Amino acid sequence: MIYHPILSGSKGLKSFISFTESEMSLKEEIFRKAAKNPKRILFPEGEDERILLAASELAEKGIGEPVVLVDVEKVRNDLPKTKVENIEWLDPASYPHLQDLAEIYASRRSNVNEKMALRLLKRPLYLAGMLLDQGKVDAVVAGATKTTGQVITAASLTVGMQDGVSQPSSFFLMIFPGTPERILVFADCALMVDPDPEELANIAKLTAQNARTLLNLEPRVAMLSFSTHGSAKHGRVEKVKQALERLKEMEPELIVDGELQLDAALSREVALRKCPDSPLKGDANILIFPDLDAGNIGYKLAQYLGGAQAIGPITQGFQKPFNDLSRGSSVDDILLLAAVSSIQSDF
Repeated sequence: MIYHPILSGSKGLKSFISFTESEMSLKEEIFRKAAKNPKRILFPEGEDERILLAASELAEKGIGEPVVLVDVEKVRNDLPKTKVENIEWLDPASYPHLQDLAEIYASRRSNVNEKMALRLLKRPLYLAGMLLDQGKVDAVVAGATKTTGQVITAASLTVGMQDGVSQPSSFFLMIFPGTPERILVFADCALMVDPDPEELANIAKLTAQNARTLLNLEPRVAMLSFSTHGSAKHGRVEKVKQALERLKEMEPELIVDGELQLDAALSREVALRKCPDSPLKGDANILIFPDLDAGNIGYKLAQYLGGAQAIGPITQGFQKPFNDLSRGSSVDDILLLAAVSSIQSDF
């Protein structure tokens, strides 16, 4: 979940020091917020040692109340490494209310009977989703051993999407070296391939909400394009313009502008020349990319050429927080995403 850029030489070392301090400051702020109101965080992949260690640390630090889905007999050798008494253990095969959850699941789908639902909910991801849906836990963190597709599908079929949101999206918190106050939020760089105007507006809306909640950030949103205020004519530009108008309808108080090229969104000097009437004035803190090509390339350019640290992707759009880990995640990554999920559950 946290990716480290390649830095070299004395300049790289200096940047790395500032970069590390900024990263730690942001992580500590997220942990502090989560610890104010610890939530029940469910981990469906309890057979993975990293999950057990992260769950133990989550409880020990007071950041959350871990619930782990696992057949305890399968992980008994790993348990001495964890503080067992601080973790709630649930065995998916013997969960006493499985039949009740299967009935609820089947009642929502005409093509699924209770027998089919019961078989499905014996899969940890789906059981986790229904426990979240029914308020037994506050958030789910998965993906240590499952693919993004498996996690997103399970979440979509159990928790479902927020009203007006067609599919989940994601965002990254980007920390730039030497500028601890300069934290930018990029979206969507990981999930939605080619959002239409309504979907793009929802990505911006949800990202602004998350930035405000996680970072105490007053959102200043730039809807990015290869055009600035009509400097080019193209269907791709029109999509961004339509998304901007829809976003203004959704969030009339939000400080937002578009369509903007990246330099006009981030440089006051360039903004004065290209878009002097922009409410952002070259000082955007949330960048909304028009599609996944632009977003994925953009955040990786910031990482590997700009030396930025990328925290994410963090999932958004579900009725309740159901976040997806990278399968290469460390214990620290899992702990951080659990804390983020805890904060997300407050809104």
